[in-house]
Formats: sequence, structure tokens, C-alpha cells
Amino acid sequence: MFRIFVGNKVYMTRKIPEPGLSMLSKCQVTLNKKSSAPSRTEIMKNIADKDALLCMLSDRIDAEVMDVATDLKVISSYSTGFEHIDVKEATARGIYVTYTADILAEATADLTFALILASARNIINADRYVRENRWKVGWSPDLMLGYNVHNATLGIIGLGRIGAAVARRARGFNMKILYHNRDRNLQMERELGATYSELDELLAQSDFVSIHASLNNKSSGLIDKTKLRLMKKTAFLINTARGQVVNEADLVRALKNNQIAGAALDVFEKEPLTRASPLLKMKNVVLLPHIGSATYQTRSKMSEVAARNLLDVLDGKDPDPAFLVNPQVKSVRPLGG
Repeated sequence: MFRIFVGNKVYMTRKIPEPGLSMLSKCQVTLNKKSSAPSRTEIMKNIADKDALLCMLSDRIDAEVMDVATDLKVISSYSTGFEHIDVKEATARGIYVTYTADILAEATADLTFALILASARNIINADRYVRENRWKVGWSPDLMLGYNVHNATLGIIGLGRIGAAVARRARGFNMKILYHNRDRNLQMERELGATYSELDELLAQSDFVSIHASLNNKSSGLIDKTKLRLMKKTAFLINTARGQVVNEADLVRALKNNQIAGAALDVFEKEPLTRASPLLKMKNVVLLPHIGSATYQTRSKMSEVAARNLLDVLDGKDPDPAFLVNPQVKSVRPLGG
């Protein structure tokens, strides 16, 4: 089926689920079999003679890497983000850059709502309370009091596919939905009953603030001490987008000073968290190891799309426009399909 790919050399920076691995089996694949990300030295060494790269969000692919990979035709990222790739540089060199777009939207929205519920209702602390044999009274009127999710106000920063999917779930809890975007989305307002709000107003009114903004120059460090001061003392900050959108040091201070009720984080400024992180000792924070898309179905679909994107380019076919980051590359290196 893939005779045309025989001889094409592919470097994969991490093992991915099926069916992606089998789809690439006819290529000459160099695979990092470790669970950890390869070092920059390893990437530079292994990409030198490759036609294609399948990488992760943790792999920085810049001009220096591309200087070594003189035969590179496509960078396929197994991710919904592509800020780790110098797209402008790749385009200038005729390298196609693809990603898995919003395939993970529904799975990430599920996890986001799980974090909303877990933070509001003390799920993690209550679980530990039972496991540590501290539960001595069968029922107590003031044990593990939390906050209502139903009828609360949810503020969504970034009403893209993930943010919209979270809003749909919030409707089932009869939540009032505020959102902030670079641009208003009137269609989503009608469909979801969402209300556009300036960021400061959203922060001041919301019981739960959920971040779904992409990472760029404007969003980096967006939620800092000045923004956190605007939030209610009973409010929770949820982040399943990018850790760098939140100034982590400012968030730690806000949590220590009880400026907000708590936070639930799946992403961090630097991953993994170091053992020295003060977040690890805080009881008003739920911490997850970047598992927003971690369902069997979602990761399998991401695998299929990432492999197909790569194979299409090697086969001389234009990749699906939904997954092509840099359509301008077609004028630099047309594929003809």
C-alpha cells in the first residue's frame, strides 16, 4: 500500500499509539523508544538525513535544527499546538508543517469539567481524607464544604472548539456563560447562550475561570497578579490550555494569600513540575500531568492524523487543509495534489 514511502527516512521523537506506527512501517523510521523527550543533541543527531519528522509539543524545532535537516520535507506534530516550531522558517525552506488541530477538543473539555467539579467539591482532598483513615464520623454538617457548580458563572477565555465544548457541558449545569475572545463570535453566542465580556469584567464576575487560549505573544503571562486580584475570593482558576498563559509565581502568591478559592491545573510553565514547586504542598490546588487529551480514542485518532499528514506530503499530496499550519508553503514547494 505504501510502496512509494519505501526509502523515505522518518525521525519520531516519541513512540505514538496505533495506528500511526503501523502506518509508518514502510518508511525507514528512527524512533526514540524512551518515554522521555529526546535531548536537543539527540534531535540534531537523528534528524540530519531525514525526509520527515514526527515530533511532540516538547520538541523545539527551530532554524538550527532545520539547518541540520537539509532533506526535511514535512514536520508533523502530534499536538494541537505548534508554538514549538518555527513555522516562518519552515515555510521559507519549503517544509510543510502539520498538526492534529482540534481532534482533542471533546476529551479536553471533559477533563476541564472534571477539574471544575473536582476543585469546587473538594474531590481530591476528600479522597485523601478517606484513604488516610481520617474519616471518623459517618456524616458531619461541615465536612469538606465546597461550592455549587450548578447556576454558577463560568468565564471562558478563548471560545474556540475546546472552549465551546466546555460551554456546552456548562449548559447542562445551568451555568451562566461569559467568554472573552480576540473577536466576538455571534454564532456561538446564539448557540450557547454565551455573553461576550471584556477580560477584566469576566474575571470579576466568574465563579470559575477556564483558560482555553492559544499561546502567543499576547497571551503569554496574561493571567498575572493584576488579573488575579480581579477575581472573587470564592472563584477558581482552571487551566487546560498552556501553562505559560498564567504567571505561576503570581498564582502561587494569590493562592497562599487566599485571594482566590483555588486552582486546577493540567499545564504548567515548565513541565514536569519540579519537587521544589510550592504548588505541590497546597491543598487548594488540583494538579494533573498534562493529560487533557489522554483517552485511548483521542490519542489513537491523533496518531492516525499525524501519520497521515506526514505520509501525504511524502506522497506528493497536499495534506488536509484542516491540519496544515502553513498553507503559504505551497507556493515555495508545490506538491501538485
